[in-house]
Amino acid sequence: MSTRAAYHFKVARVLLRSGIARTPGPIKGIRTLAVIRRCGMTLATGCRIGAIRYPNRAAVIDEDGIVTYGELEAHTNALANALARQGLGEGDGIAIMCRNHRGFVFATLACAKLGAHALYLNTEFSAPAIASVLQREGTAGLIYDEEFAGLVAPGSAALKRFVAYHDPGTEPAETSVAELIASGDSSPPPRPARRGRVVILTSGTTGTPKGAMRKPPESVEPAAAVLSTIPLRARQTTMLAAPLFHSWGFAQFLLGLPLTSTFVLLRRFDPERTLGAIQEHRASTLVVVPVMLQRMLELPAETLDRYDSSSLRVIASSGSPLPGALANRVMDRFGSVLYNLYGSTEVAWVTIATPDDLRAAPGTAGRPPLGTTVRLLDDTGREVPRGERGRIFAANSIVFEGYTDGSGKEVLAGVTHTGDVGHFDERGRLFVDGRDDEMIISGGENVYPREVEDLLVGHDEIEEAAVVGVEDGDFGQRLLAFVVPRNGAELNAAEIKAFVRANLARYKVPRDVVFLSQLPRNASGKVLKRELTAVE
Repeated sequence: MSTRAAYHFKVARVLLRSGIARTPGPIKGIRTLAVIRRCGMTLATGCRIGAIRYPNRAAVIDEDGIVTYGELEAHTNALANALARQGLGEGDGIAIMCRNHRGFVFATLACAKLGAHALYLNTEFSAPAIASVLQREGTAGLIYDEEFAGLVAPGSAALKRFVAYHDPGTEPAETSVAELIASGDSSPPPRPARRGRVVILTSGTTGTPKGAMRKPPESVEPAAAVLSTIPLRARQTTMLAAPLFHSWGFAQFLLGLPLTSTFVLLRRFDPERTLGAIQEHRASTLVVVPVMLQRMLELPAETLDRYDSSSLRVIASSGSPLPGALANRVMDRFGSVLYNLYGSTEVAWVTIATPDDLRAAPGTAGRPPLGTTVRLLDDTGREVPRGERGRIFAANSIVFEGYTDGSGKEVLAGVTHTGDVGHFDERGRLFVDGRDDEMIISGGENVYPREVEDLLVGHDEIEEAAVVGVEDGDFGQRLLAFVVPRNGAELNAAEIKAFVRANLARYKVPRDVVFLSQLPRNASGKVLKRELTAVE
């Protein structure tokens, strides 16, 4: 059997195991194949297949109730047709600024059915940032939650605007998505000649967010890669707490459609309400960013004990570093169900750590899943030996088309630089040592903040920590640590320095320590280090 044939055999086996490839009867199977043959594997196809196979199954459960797959197909057809009547269509850019609710899902699928380019705006963007992105991306339409009206107004006066969510009992200031659906034709819109792109904005933790362009998947290979390691199964319930506008939350939505998953959505993350939703809907999967796990574990033990989370078979985490100490605390509470995916907006996934990986090697990013290549290269482009640090490059079945400003990431021999550096251990597990551009040179020694941060959060009385480099007249740069004590613990700078000195090299000891009540983070949970640098 050829290498390519062997790979496709593995893909087929994964899809069969997950339940994606199964159909409820031959007639529905024939209809499903006909849709795939006619339209290819797109978001719109995933929605249509769900409606064919399981029209009465819940697709979305949010604060407004239940939307079945049959209703999802009809509503998004109607929305796409109504948007077309408003002058929006194939090739147009439509910005979406929504929290986690059905309006986000409706807007996304309608864009796919129109062949429009969907641009996802971070719900924590400022008005100037929104205006800048809308102008740069050349958008023609905007679908937004009314709470953001003041933020989007300065940069969207010339756009066709529609309200996805407004407070119950109030009248929206502009035409709502619900009104468009009610007025629209629910028959399938004409198939676009070209598929619309998905534009996910980078986190912008160290600079201006960029628009990362990506074609929607044209096959189920990307799903097979993730499912080869994370044991998600068809027709189960997913508590999707991670922001949908972020690449991790959006990826789980993409994955859940062919699985005919039921998505449980809350507009705002609340740790106790999330536990309540898991119990109420018997969710088998929880999708989070690491800080959400941290917030859940900060709840009093009696509160955690109040909720039954035994239905969980997978806690899928990504979006920011997962400290080894936090991973162990999560598994001690919820069981060995934690899977952590390391990737980026540009390259999608790189590696996935299983519960066994996280127990055996706390802090690991795991191993490459099916069909994924990961190489560690030095500054000359040569692969480094196992155990040595190198720049992380990766390739998989998701194609990054570059940034919308025309720039791109460094690509060498078909693999793309993630922007991080790391090393493999003797068992082939990847460890991410830090951002390539975050390296601190102090007194001639190279320090990556991640190592110091991971050590600090392993301290019994430290909840979270971040380390940055600041200018120093004698050493070029010095390390500055920001520490959040756990449960009001009383710590001082001398204790923190002594703890680091006892575990790491002398030059990795922070010169200064600042205590905070919490670290500044964006909506996807990443620490905003530029704000910490400003504190100094």
